[in-house]
Amino acid sequence: MNELPGFSHPAEAQILARIPEAVRERARAVRMMVFDVDGILTDGSLWYGEQGEAVKPFNALDGHGLRLLREQGIHVAWVSGRKSAITARRAAELGISPALQGVRDKIAAVEDLAREAGLSLQDVGYMGDDIIDLPVLQRVGFAASVPNAPFYVGQAAHWTSTLKGGAGAVRECCDLILAAQGRLGACFTVSLSALGGAIQ
Repeated sequence: MNELPGFSHPAEAQILARIPEAVRERARAVRMMVFDVDGILTDGSLWYGEQGEAVKPFNALDGHGLRLLREQGIHVAWVSGRKSAITARRAAELGISPALQGVRDKIAAVEDLAREAGLSLQDVGYMGDDIIDLPVLQRVGFAASVPNAPFYVGQAAHWTSTLKGGAGAVRECCDLILAAQGRLGACFTVSLSALGGAIQ
């Protein structure tokens, strides 16, 4: 497991300077990070047209953060309570698999994901913002949320982003995990060709 002394890049020190050691330890242990979608990867707005759901705004910074997690060997999954073709398309663009949708029992889904990866829930992080996410937040090793979540959901989190859902909160979470594990510095040397040259 990577340790922190010296930091491999100044950005790691800048990020971790504001993070309590107990939270660093939890982020350091993450081997799989699971994200809710609506309210976490988006701002929670649901835009409908005559044909149904028409727009779901995702953040490019979040997309890049998710790719960096994966490139550094951390499993990434999405577990959403809603079903959306737009969510499926965004997951495919980012290479996120599994991206489970229409899940009502999220703790069972996350337990299955951990078991399939040979991990315990203490190796898993989860970021969510609503009541349906509480059972997972209360069980995983690293529980994250956003400042616009209901207060009783935020109380279950070990860490809350400073940015709102859909506005870079996921990237903030990804950077924290990578910094805690001493892996963020390596991301600064990754070339565009290694990322496929694609906008995230």
